Amino acid sequence: MAKAAILEEVGGLTIGEVEIADPGPREVLIDTKACGLCHSDLHFIDGAYPHPLPAIPGHEAAGVVRAVGSEVRSVKPGDHVVSCLSAFCGNCEFCVTGRLALCLGVNTRRGKGDPMRITRNGGEPVNQMLNLSAFSEQMLIHENACVAIDKDMPLDRAAVIGCAVTTGAGTIFNAANVTPGETVLVVGCGGVGLAAINAAKIAGAGKVIAADPLPEKRELAKVLGATHTVDAMAEDAAKQIIELSDGGVHYGIEAVGRQASADLAVAALRRGGTAVILGMMPLDCKVGLGAMDLLSGKKLQGAIMGETQFPVDLPRLVDFYMRGLLDLDTIIAERIPLEDINKGFDKMREGHSARSVVVFD
Repeated sequence: MAKAAILEEVGGLTIGEVEIADPGPREVLIDTKACGLCHSDLHFIDGAYPHPLPAIPGHEAAGVVRAVGSEVRSVKPGDHVVSCLSAFCGNCEFCVTGRLALCLGVNTRRGKGDPMRITRNGGEPVNQMLNLSAFSEQMLIHENACVAIDKDMPLDRAAVIGCAVTTGAGTIFNAANVTPGETVLVVGCGGVGLAAINAAKIAGAGKVIAADPLPEKRELAKVLGATHTVDAMAEDAAKQIIELSDGGVHYGIEAVGRQASADLAVAALRRGGTAVILGMMPLDCKVGLGAMDLLSGKKLQGAIMGETQFPVDLPRLVDFYMRGLLDLDTIIAERIPLEDINKGFDKMREGHSARSVVVFD
């Protein structure tokens, strides 16, 4: 039996016990040690994105491998691992062309006729969310949904790499491929945005402009490497950014998931600039480029999980932290027990702090 935070109905989580199956041939059983609270989870909890219920959210986790299936070769019992929601099959078009984050991962789940990975009350199904369901004392996942890391890496810090840092930093290093001296705008200074700001500093960006409506978030951004900050709600925010960047930014990173944030990222671009939308926007939102934007060579793209190649890039991010380059300590605002998870999401709704991380005993 494992204690877990279960989404029974839209609005909040219930703490209960679930049963985790034994690992199948390519599955890994993990004792979860820490899991970050991500805004993507909140979209499911609040019903903005649909998902079959009951289900266990959580996808930004780190833990220790307890057992592995008969065909697992990538990790072994005792390994420290970080999980990732973009489990990859290794065989599809996206995988074999190096775009692992786009894999739909059908072969990484159990088939319809197979027993469920998670049940309760003697067999009642509990849906696994995003291949992980990490708000639980244990996870049972495909081996391609986790990667082994240096055992000296603190697992509470490692957890936030699994989504926030993979997405934010991955966008800078992979999707944008920022060249030293280029100017980067990051709209939204939550976990993903702060990671993007930190990565832009590491990449040698000439100016890193952070836009957020909250002064405390803008101050955090400065700690992480922002050279300038702007109130994202100011009427002339785009004008300020264009002036700060001498004609507009090379990259506008949207890290919130709101229409106004995406529009600001586009409006602040210089000729030939690129807007990268990371946030999970409401499903009816649309972001676009006008005729003059297109004639100016501007580009608009999404970048799921920062286009990170997870097995390769995540250990490098761990190494960045161990060498003092990646500042995960500032990104984490608090560590909480599983029982306080709803309070953690209430704080997220208020929007005043960075990452909360659930720490398991």
